[in-house]
Amino acid sequence: MAEQAIRDSPGLLRNQRVDGQVPLPKEGETNVMITSALPYCNNMPHLGNIIGSTLSADVFSRYVCTKNRNTIYICGTDEYGTATERQAMKEGKTPQELCSHYWKVHKDTYDWFELDFDHFGRTSTPLHTEITQEVFLNLRKNDLLERKETLQLYCEQDQKFLADRFAEGTCPYCSYPDARGDQCDGCSRTLDAVELINPRCVDNTSHTVMTKSSTHMYLRLDVIQPQTEAWIRESWKIGKWSPNSVVNAQGEIIDSRLKSGLKPSAITRDLKWGVPVPAGGGEKEEGTEGKVIYCWFDAPLGYPSITANLTPEWKQWWFNPEHVKLFQFMGKDNIYFHTVFFPSMLIGDGRPWTKLHHISGTEFLNYEGGKFSKSRNLGVFGTQAQKTGIPASVWRYYLVANRPESGDSMFSWGDFITANNSVLLKKYVQLFGT
Repeated sequence: MAEQAIRDSPGLLRNQRVDGQVPLPKEGETNVMITSALPYCNNMPHLGNIIGSTLSADVFSRYVCTKNRNTIYICGTDEYGTATERQAMKEGKTPQELCSHYWKVHKDTYDWFELDFDHFGRTSTPLHTEITQEVFLNLRKNDLLERKETLQLYCEQDQKFLADRFAEGTCPYCSYPDARGDQCDGCSRTLDAVELINPRCVDNTSHTVMTKSSTHMYLRLDVIQPQTEAWIRESWKIGKWSPNSVVNAQGEIIDSRLKSGLKPSAITRDLKWGVPVPAGGGEKEEGTEGKVIYCWFDAPLGYPSITANLTPEWKQWWFNPEHVKLFQFMGKDNIYFHTVFFPSMLIGDGRPWTKLHHISGTEFLNYEGGKFSKSRNLGVFGTQAQKTGIPASVWRYYLVANRPESGDSMFSWGDFITANNSVLLKKYVQLFGT
């Protein structure tokens, strides 16, 4: 059934989509695919998460839809990796049970905030495994994977490797004392856990942490880098990326990792909860049996896999670079993965993927002078916002008005109250009277 307009004003009013109708791109028309960074499912979203990706993307999606563009807006929970395993252990659940619980928490929160996804999915699905393993296999076929035996952090008491968030320590680049084994919150640098200074096991800091040899597969980013840089320069210019990306306003690449030369990056982990490394690698991948694919390899592939769970025609969106423009929304700590790592994966895969057209990366929204932290009970989380009795539209207004675009911004209750009483209500009275 064709789209039906509220009134007979073609090109003027927004067309209303028929319930259950999945939008598909059309040749010769403007086709817009929008994603917001997939939130970790191991916790509830706070206001910084919401404005940093989902709400910003929702506002843009609504704008594009009012112009009657063929538009699809995709999001979902990122469910694999150490963050999920750790939280499941804390709550006495299996990783799958934990993900199902927090998927609903996220979905209910975003529904309350009136976020209008075409589909809010998840990455722990058979289609996600299929699509992720297919990319891995294509990289294998294209000789862009290499096997390395390296030293990894190992907890002697727990008798397990401390991958990613199972380890913390001091950042070797900025000296932030609580850097995680995969990324530093202080400087946003990606890390290898063995780089940490004075590493510790997060499950018990009194445990003895040592190094032990382990075999993993690495993506040859150094080989792909020339193609990645050429693509970055072209996409940045055409798509007009946000200024806090890996390229400055003059088109010069400023990311330190690119400038010093990308290095092969480990894409497998010593974990149980994740997409299994596909068999068939032979001697070139000996020792990686039973391991899983790194969550930052599989997570961005959640965008196409969630689309695939919405429609069997997903490839019309994701293998259609000539007719589809991809807009991606996220916080600044995710920019490297979406402008360098993920595109390098797709370039190495060799198929005609729809890659990033425009990136919109926000700075951080802080809380009353500090960072949001559930463990320290600092901040406003989605479920708490619902209990205030303040309508979602007021929260939406305040967050969008204070979106941290050119620098970090701060939420404070005093500013929030003032913005509502002295700005929003004042404008409302001016427009509609008392």
